[in-house]
Amino acid sequence: MSLEDGNSENARSWARFLATCLVGGVVVAVGVGFGVSLLGSQERHGPQLPLGFPWRRKKNRPVRVYMDGCFDMMHYGHCNALRQARALGDQLVVGVVSDAEIIANKGPPVTPLDERMIMVNAVKWVDEVIPDAPYAITEEFMKKLFDEYNIDYIIHGDDPCVLPDGTDAYALAKKAGRYKQIKRTEGVSSTDIVGRMLLCVRERSVSENQHHSSLQRQFSHGHSQKFEDGGSGSGTRVSHFLPTSRRIVQFSNGKGPQSDARIVYIDGAFDLFHAGHVEILRIARELGDFLLVGIHTDQTVSAHRGAHRPIMNLHERSLSVLACRHVDEVIIGAPWEISKDMITTFNISLVVHGTVAENNNFQKEQGNPYEVPISMGIFKVLDSPLDITTSTIIRRIVSNHEAYQIRNEKKAASEKKYYEGKSYVTGD
Repeated sequence: MSLEDGNSENARSWARFLATCLVGGVVVAVGVGFGVSLLGSQERHGPQLPLGFPWRRKKNRPVRVYMDGCFDMMHYGHCNALRQARALGDQLVVGVVSDAEIIANKGPPVTPLDERMIMVNAVKWVDEVIPDAPYAITEEFMKKLFDEYNIDYIIHGDDPCVLPDGTDAYALAKKAGRYKQIKRTEGVSSTDIVGRMLLCVRERSVSENQHHSSLQRQFSHGHSQKFEDGGSGSGTRVSHFLPTSRRIVQFSNGKGPQSDARIVYIDGAFDLFHAGHVEILRIARELGDFLLVGIHTDQTVSAHRGAHRPIMNLHERSLSVLACRHVDEVIIGAPWEISKDMITTFNISLVVHGTVAENNNFQKEQGNPYEVPISMGIFKVLDSPLDITTSTIIRRIVSNHEAYQIRNEKKAASEKKYYEGKSYVTGD
């Protein structure tokens, strides 16, 4: 090969190198020294490129995506966000923000880190969890995600995430070209749920005679007396979530039990789905091959827990349970009493109930809902790992309601614009 041919080949190689340095149509100036060290880098995770420098993902390895959050009062909106994030890659790594970071940026969390970790680990689209994640993506933490956790992209919803100083919490990830966005699930937020509970407490403090309709009925009809009377409600909204068959399919496993499967059945309200629910479902699932969960109707819950329950409606509760990795299938609107016909229809091998529940006096009451499975010898009471109920969560809100009221009001302004003009949502 002649000298001229060699020079021509070198020129073409240099042109190809420069082409990789195009960012938004602008050529990034790269010194010869940097170019040599870059091309000669043999580090395990590839060259350490400066922010803004074009990045190419290594082929032949899983696409790993990262999503973080507080995941306080975890609900189906969080689960749907994680589902969408997982769809953008092969493996989903989730960072759970520490209690201290939440207090500094938002106010006191309702659920502590250990409970939030249980909740996130239980979501079936999550592959790995990082505890004590920072609230904002710093350059140091982002480098750790890229180098130690092999993260390809950082994911967040299309709702703004603004730090107390007014800056974008994901600015660095966007600048690095490693940011992807998903659609926020409308109609629910942790702030909204806290607001519902505060509204519930206010409603209960007023004489029942002044309210001909219960709080639950107001939720079901999509309106609240406080809003109709012109009350501020401190940013509290009622549930306007309307489920679609598409959303239910997205959350479902899509697989039924095998013919010889040992099917375990557990039922309940599963209101404000929490770590106590997750742990009893985990234990129940270990007793068989397939876990079927019955979720009681709003009317059934109100009849047995009081007119102010449930906080979350039937379909909201169903999606939260469906997102749990320990659950194989749910019955949406399960009957209060378990009949012989139901046991035969679903081929149920074992019916279980936890020791920690809102009401454990069922065996003493007339019309025991578990009378049939008890008589058949297929009923078992399980020791609940955690002493947490829906009432526990509500008590946390009530005992520190002033702090949560302030927290809600701080966030209400930003959420007001987002929900303004939305008379209903489908959650799609």
